[in-house]
Amino acid sequence: MRIWIDLANSPHVPFFHALIPRFAQRGAQVELTARDYAQTVELSKAAGLTPAVIGGHGGGKLAGKAGNLVGRAAALARWARGRGFDLAVSHNSYAQIAAASGLGIRTVTLMDYEHQPANHLAFRLASRVIVPRAFPSAELKKYGASTRKVRRYEGTKEDVYLAGFVADVEFAETLRGLGIASEDVLVVARPPAREALYHRFENELFDELLVSLSARAEVKIILLPRSDAQRAEYETRKPANLIMPRAALDGKDDAANAALAILLGQALALGIDRLGDLLGDQTARVPGEIAEQERRKQRKHRQIDERQLECGRAEQLAQRRHALRPDAPEP
Repeated sequence: MRIWIDLANSPHVPFFHALIPRFAQRGAQVELTARDYAQTVELSKAAGLTPAVIGGHGGGKLAGKAGNLVGRAAALARWARGRGFDLAVSHNSYAQIAAASGLGIRTVTLMDYEHQPANHLAFRLASRVIVPRAFPSAELKKYGASTRKVRRYEGTKEDVYLAGFVADVEFAETLRGLGIASEDVLVVARPPAREALYHRFENELFDELLVSLSARAEVKIILLPRSDAQRAEYETRKPANLIMPRAALDGKDDAANAALAILLGQALALGIDRLGDLLGDQTARVPGEIAEQERRKQRKHRQIDERQLECGRAEQLAQRRHALRPDAPEP
């Protein structure tokens, strides 16, 4: 089987990097394309992937997004035609889904956010739609995903590539190179996706929190801009303790070393304190329900620990009684 994967955004790189070896184990041949947006290309190269770079970002205006979608879909179709692909796979790459559908290639899309308007296009055209267990059924129906084509999975996409994560012991050297010492309180933050189709309003809470954190001398903030425009915006008002690395960071080791991550998925999977769910654009079912699942697990583990402690205390008491009365039955 020949599989075509499109990397449309930076989080897709670690996700599919973890899956590609599984596809290869099953005898599949994989080819990649990537959109030049949000360090997707840089992270791909750092991971040893060699995608064909096709298209970029359409900007923040709806007209630009629509034109970019049509143009990139056409460019992807030209690239894919005649390559003999059996399956196109992406994490909701609308351009790839449109291109593959036009070429008669079966498509699989994954998605974890129910407030993305472009789900209307992706879910209707895709052959298979894969979503987290917590994704609302009503939203799937609204976006045209029939029950027949939907499959669900437990957890989040971040669980896929963080399942075997082992922290890089040499990452401390990278942090020192950025001016972050071991005694500093590290905060990793990613700004809201202000140019995304699902984010059509301003969210001032993120910037207010940055101002508050930057006023604390012990705090160092790694800010991961989503675009060059966003980087330029924060450069104009950057406090001394806010750092925007030029080299692409994959988000795993920097988040794992953070005291606070103003992200969502990775921080949730790594068990780091997070504010992403408080700073979200809309109330999203997926992160909310998964966070509640984690809380239920923790409560269950505490209850188990308490029962084990009580059993241990009872056994110790019985042993003491037996020591005082050797003729008593064994506990």
